Amino acid sequence: MIKKRKRIFLDYAATTPLHSLVKREMDLYWTKEFGNPGGLYQEGVAAQKAVLRSREVVARALGARSQEIVFTSGGTEANNLAIFGFVEDLLGKGLFLKELHFITSTIEHPSVLECFRVLQQKGASVSYIGVTEEGVISLSELQKELRGNTVFVSVMFANNEIGSIQPIADIAKAIRHYRKAGKVNARLRNIHPAFPFFHTDASQVLLFEKLNVKKYGVDMLTIDGHKIYGPKGVGALYLGSGVLLSPIFHGGGQERGFRAGTEPVPLIVGFAKAVELAEKRREKESVRLTVLRDYCIDKLLKLPGVVLNGGRSNRLPNNVNISLPGIDNEWMVLQLDAKGIAISTKSACLSMKTPGSYVVEALGKSPAISRSTLRFSMGAQTTRKDLVYAVSALKHLLAKG
Repeated sequence: MIKKRKRIFLDYAATTPLHSLVKREMDLYWTKEFGNPGGLYQEGVAAQKAVLRSREVVARALGARSQEIVFTSGGTEANNLAIFGFVEDLLGKGLFLKELHFITSTIEHPSVLECFRVLQQKGASVSYIGVTEEGVISLSELQKELRGNTVFVSVMFANNEIGSIQPIADIAKAIRHYRKAGKVNARLRNIHPAFPFFHTDASQVLLFEKLNVKKYGVDMLTIDGHKIYGPKGVGALYLGSGVLLSPIFHGGGQERGFRAGTEPVPLIVGFAKAVELAEKRREKESVRLTVLRDYCIDKLLKLPGVVLNGGRSNRLPNNVNISLPGIDNEWMVLQLDAKGIAISTKSACLSMKTPGSYVVEALGKSPAISRSTLRFSMGAQTTRKDLVYAVSALKHLLAKG
């Protein structure tokens, strides 16, 4: 009998497998400790304690206080809560969307970009800051766009498609200087002295970077469970004290009143365990994956026609994004899948919506390059042998034409 070759999964940026220790931690709360955290009886108290412990674990990992962590259903909800919850609070204080200005980048995740497009359609002013050919935001352009009515800035920590890492601490510093300069208009200052507020989507980063919110100077920060070997359906928003926010849906008073609904205890417990494991494994795994990333880039660039998207070094340790102009990238993904290799073309959230990558186009690349992207993202189970096989398979398919 011919032994079947193992599947090679190279799409860890889209999702990660549940870690066995995370599953073990969760199992108890599906069956035995199944109580509602809102209950006053023994089962409810046990569930409430589990949520509180989990909140403390996540807060500690972010250098935050436990009361500054709001659990959500994932990164998308956390981003929506940060943006729309912030806006709802301002509207409730008598401001109008046409008075407000927002800043974001051209390469944000769809769960951020679509929020700003909705606000723009409703009358708000939004500035979309460009990036360099390596995918890094132009800090000088952002500083030029800060205005007297700028209330909110959102720039992702690292891009999910090309892995480019943004100078978050420098952006926060520029925003602080603007606040101190007293250029925010009086109407906004009467509501709160700290405009504009700064949010970052760090869903791709926790495995590779210590996300100390005080060090980076952010007011809000998003993380997501299934990007860090935790369960799908859970994430968190760090919400700094003093940040203005209203709930975006209503019901009970869970999560400090910011997220109505019974807390999914097993998911929250699993999420916290995944965060804890990420803290322990971060340094060693980042070094290992950086070596694999650079090896993969070197081998891929030797293939005919390959173009690297993003910089060589200022990118996540597990991310490689290339283009093959003239190649049908979806066909290539399917051909590699048939050979037991799973890669992607772009963000999983956009696979069915657009023909090309808006992120790659934002780098100044041609539509032909943006339509032919392939993303290799590595993780805990990736080996050099896997990459040798994947590159060899790609080379074979390119030779076949």
